[in-house]
Amino acid sequence: MTRAALLVLADGRFPAGGHAHSGGAEEAVKAGRITGATSLEAFCRGRLHTAGLVAAALSAAAAAGADPAELDAAADARTPSPALRVTARKLGRQLMRAARAAWPSPELDALAQEFPKGAHQPVVLGLTARAAGLEAADAAYCSVYESVSGPATAVVRLLSLDPFEAAAVLARLAPELDRVVDRAVSCGTAVPVGGVDVLPAASAPLLEIGAEVHAGWPVRLFAS
Repeated sequence: MTRAALLVLADGRFPAGGHAHSGGAEEAVKAGRITGATSLEAFCRGRLHTAGLVAAALSAAAAAGADPAELDAAADARTPSPALRVTARKLGRQLMRAARAAWPSPELDALAQEFPKGAHQPVVLGLTARAAGLEAADAAYCSVYESVSGPATAVVRLLSLDPFEAAAVLARLAPELDRVVDRAVSCGTAVPVGGVDVLPAASAPLLEIGAEVHAGWPVRLFAS
């Protein structure tokens, strides 16, 4: 294993397409639920413990060797919003392109062939971590960090929030990221034996509703 690969994978400059997405923050800003650093922190905390946990567990399971097709079906079942399912597959397809260039792998090739329009991004992320020689916990850390850093970065643009304040929000959330990773790894690594039903199914209805609203906007700064 080379831990430096985790830095490459988690780097915001890795061409996986995440920069074009706000993780629901754009709709939340317009709706008045995010107005500054305090409400951004609350939004990120809620996202971390719901959608972030589910995504991290899926990534950990894929990195641990669970069947990616079964994980993709489990991701679909845990994503009620059609708009979010479309987004997850678009991001998965973009990540797949970058991953296959960076860490060529027969497992990535097989997944790309099985899902030519894209598998769910957390599944691709976990398989990418596996191809890079990383472990389930590494995949989970990358996933949970994405779940909060995306909205934080987006709000800097959407509200002209001080980047130092956004960074401080992420720093304050760091202990909770650790706890979510622990739970995600515990569930994800149990999938090869216990099946996908052991994965968490934490829901975030307001994120789902907001995604559907956002998808109908004629003009958007972010894709989701």
